[in-house]
Amino acid sequence: MKTNKKIITTFAWMFFLVLPASTNYQLKDYGFGTGGTDKSSSADYSLEAITGELSGNQSSSADYKIGPGMVFTGQANVPAAPTFDNPGNYYNKLRIILNPSNNASDTKFAIAISDDDFVTTGYVQNDNTVGASLGTEDYQTYDLWGGASGFFAIGLAADTTYKVKVKAMHGRFSETDYGPSATAATDPQALSFDLDISATDLETSAPYAIDLGSVTYGSVVDSPDKAWVDFATNGELGGNVTISGANAGLLSPSAGHLVSSLSGDLDPVDEGFGVQGSSIAQISGGPFIMDALYEQTGNIVGIADAADREIFSSASPVSGGRGSFLLKVKTARETPSGIDYGEILTLTATVNF
Repeated sequence: MKTNKKIITTFAWMFFLVLPASTNYQLKDYGFGTGGTDKSSSADYSLEAITGELSGNQSSSADYKIGPGMVFTGQANVPAAPTFDNPGNYYNKLRIILNPSNNASDTKFAIAISDDDFVTTGYVQNDNTVGASLGTEDYQTYDLWGGASGFFAIGLAADTTYKVKVKAMHGRFSETDYGPSATAATDPQALSFDLDISATDLETSAPYAIDLGSVTYGSVVDSPDKAWVDFATNGELGGNVTISGANAGLLSPSAGHLVSSLSGDLDPVDEGFGVQGSSIAQISGGPFIMDALYEQTGNIVGIADAADREIFSSASPVSGGRGSFLLKVKTARETPSGIDYGEILTLTATVNF
């Protein structure tokens, strides 16, 4: 007799979910759409999406961040680090040139700035100053931020290191994170001033004295040496050099006589003393200029009296300013002789911050 046997086979199914990952990234979660078009719409609304769009949050590492899905695809490009420098040794402003990073021409950019590595953050305003808050008016296009020439962020602290970083926005829901930062520093407030005495353009040391020698009456005599002034400043409004005379002329205590300083032509007068500018130049900035009172020719001079009168100046930062002047004197037959005629000229440099 045969017995019927049943053979039962059991199949065990095991399912594993493995998230795509590498040593630098991991896609935390994802889903799949049901197919179809990439835009759903009605009479009042439309929805843009990508079939099979990734779901979940941004994935990031210490150096990179990726934003999956349609939202991030539609955003502006994150701006690369801008050019950030101090081309003029400025103490209160720095130049910023944005990197548009292939964004559309109507993309708007906002700029964050900090002097403590963004422990605290300020924002460049649309008037180029720095403020504590960022308004919609402070988002500007590449062209409004100066284009390829850039612009100067102003009102900064002297002798301070700053960092800036930029973000972009192109239409609604398209504002990026800030991009990488750039670093630059303002200079200390500075004034450089020096005096030399020489017949030609040379650097000399003290004492600073000009010997007029023997003066023949009736003729205008030029000083054999000139006074040379070095001047430089990063002051926003430049600076100036003034001249004054303690005696308002050449005084002889022993003879009790003063050859008075004057402004004008020495040729038609009996006696007089004055200052005449000789040369003016600068290396950069400025320009370094000579005041019209002393910028004369022939035997026309400018006065040196108790007043501080501007002889050289610059209305903006200047480097390597160099100016010179000489002295002219005329005496009459009646002028008493003396070996102690002299004047103390004072040159004062002032910077306009």
